[in-house]
Amino acid sequence: MKYIALLVSTLFLSSCAMQSANDRFYEEVWKPRPTKTLSVTNLAPEEEEPAEEVIAEEASAPEPRVEFIRVQVMNPVYQGIKYLDYTEKENRSELKELTGVDPVRIEWCAAFANAILEESSIISNKDHQHPLLARSFLQWGEAVDDPQMGDVVVFPRGNEGWQGHVGFYVKEQMIDGVLYYYILGGNQNNSVTVKLFRADSALGIRRNN
Repeated sequence: MKYIALLVSTLFLSSCAMQSANDRFYEEVWKPRPTKTLSVTNLAPEEEEPAEEVIAEEASAPEPRVEFIRVQVMNPVYQGIKYLDYTEKENRSELKELTGVDPVRIEWCAAFANAILEESSIISNKDHQHPLLARSFLQWGEAVDDPQMGDVVVFPRGNEGWQGHVGFYVKEQMIDGVLYYYILGGNQNNSVTVKLFRADSALGIRRNN
């Protein structure tokens, strides 16, 4: 009887230890992490031009804050959202068809911006002498100081004076006293994403005129 009691006690302790290990595995490895999501939800139009809302969920905070952003259907941000999370490897053929360049071989942020402008029925920058250079957009449209959703923003990139990055302004946010722009663009971490850029690093903000 004493041996049976000892065996039961041993099995119980072993079970507790296994459960504790499983709990740690769930908390540290398997438990889903909060991620940044950006999706589009249909809304009944209030005006003649149909509009929809973009839901931006910020993953940095423990309790993500959901913000509703009203976007006109022909705004470049709305058109660009359709390609969110496309990667240059997994969606190589789709991005090549959209931009006209091979995203694996060519820096494609400017090509993506041109394609999205055209899908938005806005004159693109394809007629520029160097349409695949991000900084060529510094000569597109008109310069503005206060960005609005869908404006084109150009940033420096790399060590050469001709290098740069271009994307579409979504919104802005102050973080620790520093103003940041949320930029929707291609070739951001080799994919189409919405990414934070310091506002004071922008080379120029351009708007269709």
